[in-house]
Amino acid sequence: MVTAFLRSKRKNPTDSANGLRALILSFYLPALMVTLGQGLLVPILPLYAADFEIGYGLIGLILAGEAIGTLFADVPTGMIQRRFGNKQVMMMGLFVKSISVLLLFFAPTIWIVLVLRLFAGFGRSMYTVSAHLYVTNHIDLAKRGKAISIFGGTHRLGGFIGPAVGGVIAGAFGLRAGFIGVALVTGIGLILVALFTRNSKREGARPSSEGDHHIHFLSALASNYRVLASAGLAQVFGQTIRAGRTVVIPLFAADVLGLGVDQIGLIVSISVAVDFSLFLVAGWLMDRYGRKFAIVPCFGIQALGMALVPFAASYTGLLLAAVLIGLGNGLGSGSMMTLGSDLSPARSRGEFLGLWRLIGDVGHTGAPLVVGVVAEILVLSSAIWVIAGAGLAASSIFLFMVPETLKRKRPLAAA
Repeated sequence: MVTAFLRSKRKNPTDSANGLRALILSFYLPALMVTLGQGLLVPILPLYAADFEIGYGLIGLILAGEAIGTLFADVPTGMIQRRFGNKQVMMMGLFVKSISVLLLFFAPTIWIVLVLRLFAGFGRSMYTVSAHLYVTNHIDLAKRGKAISIFGGTHRLGGFIGPAVGGVIAGAFGLRAGFIGVALVTGIGLILVALFTRNSKREGARPSSEGDHHIHFLSALASNYRVLASAGLAQVFGQTIRAGRTVVIPLFAADVLGLGVDQIGLIVSISVAVDFSLFLVAGWLMDRYGRKFAIVPCFGIQALGMALVPFAASYTGLLLAAVLIGLGNGLGSGSMMTLGSDLSPARSRGEFLGLWRLIGDVGHTGAPLVVGVVAEILVLSSAIWVIAGAGLAASSIFLFMVPETLKRKRPLAAA
């Protein structure tokens, strides 16, 4: 199925069986290992932090530590691609992430844990920005949506099976044993990148002068600030509803409907399964009809599903709303990465994609805070309406203010 999606009449390295195999080994499998490791931590990290006998506020800070680290590292990561090379930065990121998680096994205090989580965020940013740059440089515009949507599918698969595996490991060998498992699977990703990922000439190219790429990057931003401002704002709103659903559904199920943990887990699992089943459809839509044919319905449907949550009066009602949200999110698998790749200027892709990643991470990190603050001041249903409004705003901005990038041969005007 993946082969059929990446096949094209146009000849390029990914058209051959060897090229496809190299893409799987250098891009998809390492990504699966990384997201599998992320999933392993889901049931382990909260209980591990609680063992230090700290309050909920500090536990929340520990859980957000990696996301905070990515915010600090996104833009610098984009800038160091040119100096060290795409492959080398990917390897450094996986190494830092693997070691920082492994050291959690020996962490004596909660403050050491927090520092290690920040470093894990640095490593995660180095890998994700580099992987985004890698697929942008090696996949042409006409097939980019399919390739990146499959990348999104690996994220969903790792996130789906990782928590279950992490729970089994923690139950059999103890909480800290899970960190060894995360380090091992991340290390496998590092080995795959070292063996099969290659640098392209564009990634290794040097600017004509020390500040040339920075000048071009700033000039390109100035020439296209309206498109970038609208697309960036829409991405913040879009990532807000994507992250908000993981907070809203469990809270509403427990606090309003009084559902048990097993029922909440089943609702989330079914929603994730629907989400995961649509990543190939998302890629086909983006490459066949245009990016907006996937992006606009993605956030519009999520907004509708989120708006239905406060009206759910039973397990079945919340399940239907969650499935609708999963349907919408699945239609946008890889869409923000694809749009960022389309908009990135060829001479400053690393810098641009680092900035694009930062914009998305702001929305993703801020969503739980928005839910918490609004729910604390008003009520939970008000926070849900705010998150639904973010999805509607994202869909509307993408529909009316962001041009279709599939048909644009040069997404950013030359500086």
